[in-house]
Amino acid sequence: MTSKPLKGLAIAPQPFFSPRGTPLSVYYRSLVTSEMGIEIDLLTYGEGQDVVIPGVRIVRIPRIRFLEPIKIGPSAAKLFLDVFVILWTLGLLIRNRYDFVHAHEESIFFSRFLKPVFGFKLIYDMHSSLPEQLTNYKFTTSKLVIGTFEWLENTCLRASDAVITICPELAHHAEARMPDPSRHLLIENSIFDPVRLKDAPRAADAPMPELEEVPTDRPIVVYAGTFEAYQGLDILIEGFARARAACPEAFLLMVGGNPAQVERYRTLAHEHGLEGHCLFTGRVEQVRAKAYMARADILTSPRSTGSNTPLKIYELLDSGKPIVATRILSHTQVLDERVCFMVDPDPAAMAEGLSAALTDAPRREGVVAAARALYRERYSRPIYEAKMRRLFEIIGLGAGLAPAQSPTAEPGPVPAAEPAPRAAMSR
Repeated sequence: MTSKPLKGLAIAPQPFFSPRGTPLSVYYRSLVTSEMGIEIDLLTYGEGQDVVIPGVRIVRIPRIRFLEPIKIGPSAAKLFLDVFVILWTLGLLIRNRYDFVHAHEESIFFSRFLKPVFGFKLIYDMHSSLPEQLTNYKFTTSKLVIGTFEWLENTCLRASDAVITICPELAHHAEARMPDPSRHLLIENSIFDPVRLKDAPRAADAPMPELEEVPTDRPIVVYAGTFEAYQGLDILIEGFARARAACPEAFLLMVGGNPAQVERYRTLAHEHGLEGHCLFTGRVEQVRAKAYMARADILTSPRSTGSNTPLKIYELLDSGKPIVATRILSHTQVLDERVCFMVDPDPAAMAEGLSAALTDAPRREGVVAAARALYRERYSRPIYEAKMRRLFEIIGLGAGLAPAQSPTAEPGPVPAAEPAPRAAMSR
């Protein structure tokens, strides 16, 4: 007699799927969970692309188009949509028996109060500190509102059966507020399998795009990601313009951004004399973004602020390309001088880092080899899978998991999180 498979409800108050940090994290968490034989209902916003994950049923709240696109960070639009998420959560919990609820971001706030009513195990996937987001995104300066969110966050950390964080700094924050830190797991967003979009060809079957617009006879510096202010693209553009003194043939490729953002930074590039030396692609599908990155000689992450490590850092580590990244907390939790060209977050330092990466071949080879070794040892897919299995052991559901799919699925004990030295964590 076969046992009934585990069933979970994942709640992602995001436009899912969209190619940005938290939705990507939700995708990979759901993918690996389903690979362990667990059935998932994934409740999310109406906005977003449909994806194909075997064993995962996507449930959407109504789509309200005049609110779109939903921006990153707290907003009145998100608060409004989250009311529907709460109502749909109640409906799903009434109609289904779930072994656990996997609550992403602010969905923990209401899931925490529904837990004793419906008797499920609760996983809090903490992508960031939500009270800090209120300040960082300038949503409010009210001490009462921020204090209320701090109280809510602390009660959720205490009430959850397991807590996931995505970077060492956030891990410190969570563990300091948890009565039992052994219920915490640091699971970095470190895998990057091709995303299976519904009605799109499999990545393995999709032809590599032709990139005629990218020069083949010039060294290419690539930035790929969102064009939000904290990404430091002004630092990159001015730094690149200065670096051309040492490497005048260099070409800058900027992948991502909505039309208004692209126009803003294209104007900045023009002001720095980069006409003919810089190309903006706007947002592109994942297979094309990967093709641009494969064409790169140098990959960059020029962030100016932040403490959460970007998901793309792990892909950059395994890319076989040298990385130029800013020396801020977002990066120093994972990166150091051994695995990349680290620079201060200002144009002059960025210019020096780009120049070194473009001209110093022996150092380039050294950082690439060290970066790939670091990724394999600490962040690869088998490490990620083993941590996810450990997660279900923590909440008492480990016995219900399907066997590993391959001999590499569990590489042995999950390595303990090793936060970066505090001295390196300059804000």
